[in-house]
Amino acid sequence: MARVSRSLHARKKRRKVLEQAKGYRGTKNSSYRRAKEQVWKSGVYAYAGRKQRKRDFRALWIQRINAGVREHGLSYSRFVHGLKLAEVDLDRKILADLAATEPAAFAAVVEKAKDALDGGSEEGRSQGEGRRAREAETDNAARGAEVEATEAAERKADELDVDLEEIEGSGSGGRVLVEDVEKAGGEASATDAAERKADELNVDLDTVEGTGASGRITVGDVEDAAKEESEKAG
Repeated sequence: MARVSRSLHARKKRRKVLEQAKGYRGTKNSSYRRAKEQVWKSGVYAYAGRKQRKRDFRALWIQRINAGVREHGLSYSRFVHGLKLAEVDLDRKILADLAATEPAAFAAVVEKAKDALDGGSEEGRSQGEGRRAREAETDNAARGAEVEATEAAERKADELDVDLEEIEGSGSGGRVLVEDVEKAGGEASATDAAERKADELNVDLDTVEGTGASGRITVGDVEDAAKEESEKAG
């Protein structure tokens, strides 16, 4: 059987490689063998370069966000945690652009994170207590009998079907916090770390007595309860 000639496709492939190698030094732009090797190596270098470029931009975005939130009295890690609690889905690229070009919009995002931190964790509440005291007093005077609550507390009240007007707030200026709503709704108030530890040790939070602020269940309380259960079982 006669050999099938594929000269048309071979020339097309050769022209494509030489076109990609156009501009290379020496015989790398004219010798098909050397051009093919160099095009392959260039692709490998380009792939690594794109990965490095992504890392560089990520570091730049974090630096810009950190510089912006420091002006509002927050660290980068606390700000990101606050955004997670507030359920704000903005990536680092958008946040960095807001911090650099739209300071007013970025300040509004920071306030969202601060509100979530004040109502979502003991540490955030203690840090924001002094800052929120004067604002809470002013808002309460302007709104009269309207209940002052954090956004996280409002979401928890809707989830548990609890009336905020019947809850006595333990925050600054009588502000209703998440743990206040959980306590009123009969749900065990616990930190995020305590909930994870309870799932890990298979401990029912309803049977654990909290020793934290406002009766909040901590990791130590869960560990003590698990230890007591193991001693009773043994």
